[in-house]
Formats: sequence, structure tokens, C-alpha cells
Amino acid sequence: MKNPVNVLVFGASYGSLLATKLALAGHSAMMVCTQAEAELFNSEGAIVRMPVKGRQGLTEIRSRGLPGKLSACTPAEASPAGYDLAVLGMQEPQYRSSGVRELLAAVAKAKLPCMSIMNIPPLPYLERIPGLQMAPLRDCYTDAAVWDGFDPKLMTLCSPDPQAFRPPEEKANVLQVRLPTNFKAARFDAETLTAILRRLEADIEAARFEAGGERIELPVKLKVHDSVFVPLAKWAMLLAGNYRCIQKDGVRPIKEAVLGDLETSRAVYEWVVSLCLSLGAEQKDMVPFEKYAGAAQSLVTPSSAARAVAGGAQYIERTDRLVKAIGAQKGMRSAKVDEIVAVVDARLETNRKAAA
Repeated sequence: MKNPVNVLVFGASYGSLLATKLALAGHSAMMVCTQAEAELFNSEGAIVRMPVKGRQGLTEIRSRGLPGKLSACTPAEASPAGYDLAVLGMQEPQYRSSGVRELLAAVAKAKLPCMSIMNIPPLPYLERIPGLQMAPLRDCYTDAAVWDGFDPKLMTLCSPDPQAFRPPEEKANVLQVRLPTNFKAARFDAETLTAILRRLEADIEAARFEAGGERIELPVKLKVHDSVFVPLAKWAMLLAGNYRCIQKDGVRPIKEAVLGDLETSRAVYEWVVSLCLSLGAEQKDMVPFEKYAGAAQSLVTPSSAARAVAGGAQYIERTDRLVKAIGAQKGMRSAKVDEIVAVVDARLETNRKAAA
């Protein structure tokens, strides 16, 4: 095998899913996380459990038995030197925190290509979409200044479609996949950088896992697309489902948010799809509502955004606000989207007042 691709992964929760897939494909992933998490991952490795078609129960993948290398460090211990790619897998508000902010700036200065797997696209990625004004979008980010040093040509977006969570009764190095769909990445501007993604795509596709004396194919692949709009298909899902889990007086599962009022869900979803089409996306870049509604049947817990709000978070990723702001630039408005944003705004404001 050729030399492995060395990937610096910001985050060790959701990021551990992609990192484990990279290690299975023979590549090297260094996850940036807290001291306690780094010690746990370095001593015990990552453990990912996922459903596999045709097999009973969950299949468990332990990174320590894989051909590649998965390790972890703190932001203070990390450096962009020696890496081929950075994966941005933390929640957007975390990038302004001490240590992470400085490492992010070092990555930008080093001109290291970055692939974001955040739900909200980094501002430099949005600069790749023709006709968008950046200034009105800055307020949708916890601290937009952390993105100012990045070259848009070195930033791409990968839609984090697989649904995964840390089981609360387990250690922090355990991740359980609930919906084993694919990561969908847009190409970089330069083919030389896109070639890194295409190599990872091919190697993940070819990788097989030893289980019960069999070499099996695992789900959750990396798919690379030429269209910059493909990762934006997640926006409709987030607005119709994830953010609607957040209610004025509590939270609810994604399944209930989507299927409890199918007419409203469809209206929100299709409005967001229309917005993406107005930006230049093609219908083939989007996911039909029926397919999303079918997938929502298995999403029986509240979204991570809803769980964070219920847990007292003062800041979360605000893709809802971003979509509303982009809609305003295109002369598009949805009263239902306005209501979603207003509810999330109010819940976060309540949390901030409680913490003051």
C-alpha cells in the first residue's frame, strides 16, 4: 500500500466515526480532544458499533485491531505539520475555545486543506457558492472571526449524514451508529486536493472488516461529488427534523418532529430545497422528502442540538439561522422557518440568563 494519508481530526465524538473508517482503510487519524478523552482513546482505542445489513445486532469495530492508526491528543499538543488533511468534526461553538482557536489559526496559516463535517458550513466554504454575501451571514456563527484566515479554495464540506451518538452509559470512546448512511463530500477547487478525497473514498470502499471469521463490508462510506451543493442537502433535513425537536417547553425525538405533522415537515423541507435550487443546486443534488421521512422512522431520540439545548447549552450550531439569512438574500421567506429560529433563539437566551 502507498503511504497512508495523515488526517488531523478536530473532535473525538462524531469525529471518531470517520477516524475509525480511515483506520480501517489503512490510514492515520489523530483526533484532537480533551486530555481525559485523549488518554482514554490512546489507552483503549475507539469503539464503534453499527448495524450491518444481513447481520444480527450491532457489529463492533475496535480501532486497535485495524490496519491504520487512530490516536488522540489535546489542542496544545497538536500541530498541522505532517498532515495531508484536516477534518473539522467539532461543534461550531467549540472553535472559539482556548487552544482550539489557536490550532485552527495554525491550520489556516499552514494552508492545510480542510474538510468540514459540521452541520453548519464554515464561512470560507460558503464563499465558494456564487452570489452569496458573507457579511450578513456572520451573525449566524458563534464567532465568525475564527474563519477569517482560511482560503476558500482549501475548504470543502462533507455532509454528516450518518446518525451516531455516544451511549450515555458507556465510556467516551464508544460511539453507536443509529443510521449508517454515507458521508457526502464536495470536491475541492483543485484536482490535486480532490485526489486526496478520492483516494480515501476508494480505500474506504475497498476495506473489509474481520468479524466471526468473515471479511465483511461495513456501511458508512465516503462519497466525493463534483457539485458544491450536494452537502447542502442536509439543510432541509436539519430544518424539518433536528431543529424542530426543540420546542418552547421541552424537546422531542426526530421521528416525532418529522412524522408528527407531516404536512409542516414537508413544507419546511421543500422550502429549504427550493432555496438550495435558487443558489444553483440541481434537483439531483437534493434528497427527496419521502426518503428522509422514511429514514426518520428510526430516529427515535432528540437531535444533538435539542439535547444540547435541554442540557443548558448557551450556544449551538445555528444552521437554522443561516438558512433564514441566506433566504433573505434571495428574497425568500418562510413563516415556518421564522418560527423555528424564534423558538431556538428563545431557548438559548433562557439558558444564557440561567447561566449568568
